[in-house]
Amino acid sequence: MKKTIKKRLGLLLIFLTTFSSSWQIQTVQANSTTNSEIAQTTNFQQHFDSLGVNGSVLIYDLNRDTFYQHNPNRNSTAFSPASTFKIFNSLVALETDVIKDDVDVLTWDGIERGFNPSLMKVWNQDLNLRLAFNYSAVWFYQVLARRIGYERMQNFINQVQYGNQNIGTAESIDRFWLDAELQITPQEQINFLRRLYENNLPFQQRNIEIVKDIMIMEQTPNYTLRAKTGLTPKIGWYVGYLEQNDNVYFFATNLNVIAEKDIAARIEITRLSLQELGLL
Repeated sequence: MKKTIKKRLGLLLIFLTTFSSSWQIQTVQANSTTNSEIAQTTNFQQHFDSLGVNGSVLIYDLNRDTFYQHNPNRNSTAFSPASTFKIFNSLVALETDVIKDDVDVLTWDGIERGFNPSLMKVWNQDLNLRLAFNYSAVWFYQVLARRIGYERMQNFINQVQYGNQNIGTAESIDRFWLDAELQITPQEQINFLRRLYENNLPFQQRNIEIVKDIMIMEQTPNYTLRAKTGLTPKIGWYVGYLEQNDNVYFFATNLNVIAEKDIAARIEITRLSLQELGLL
């Protein structure tokens, strides 16, 4: 009799365990479905239409493990990183000690430079890493890249698996991120930024923290926004992450640049998209 009772209790326990596991799986699946539905009902298209631009935006909600996006095909298409590469370049420069910290100064060579074809007065002066990042001074980062050298740069590119990992030849060490040899997708931008945030990159913690600090574009009691712009004659980037409400939202916006107004639209599209998610 006792053996029969024990046997029945054992079968009941197995049944309850199996039923409990099945219920947990269904719950996870239901949550995943809910997240997907939210992502699908987010309408970022209206912001592109209102500003008269074409491109894509991708936002990743870390806590919910959810992507929100417009133009998924473009979000998996590779483009030159342009000045968004300054995030990576800064990390490598600090790691290889070609620049000591964010206030270490490089002397301007006296050659006036600009972008298409306007002079950029803020570029044409002695700069430190913090100012050069903020002003997106191309000459400063070209000097850093030359000092880092081809082999060391390629080694770090490979370790991080940044974009297509193509930096061209040794002769293009100071322009490979501008001439389209190196390319990266918006999805890969998000992945790189997440690894930066999580300190999951092959760089010293000190150097990661310096770069995170110089990336701060806006800081209020409610949120911190870290970001970097990028621009070629044809496309514009705005990538970074927003820390708000004990959560992190990574973003990568990529636009066609046809008119001068499209340059400012990179940031405006991003902000409107984040606001649609109830942020900022």
